[in-house]
Amino acid sequence: MGLSEALAALGAEIVKLKQVRSLRADGTVAKRRPGRPRAVVTLEKPAKLKKPSKKKKRNLTPEGRARISAAVKKRWERQKKAWK
Repeated sequence: MGLSEALAALGAEIVKLKQVRSLRADGTVAKRRPGRPRAVVTLEKPAKLKKPSKKKKRNLTPEGRARISAAVKKRWERQKKAWK
């Protein structure tokens, strides 16, 4: 690539950049604001929304509670032995 070709390519790039600059100065391209973009407002009503179903509460059976209690006590016992 010769010097004249490089200057021609540079000139074409400068012309493109000037066009973009003039578009931004006209205000056709919106300036971005810092932060999270605002929500898009729609004019039509949204479809009926179903209420979110409540999750069924999970109950612990007495047997399960006893198993957990025994396991925790066993763990504490091991920790006490390791401490001594």
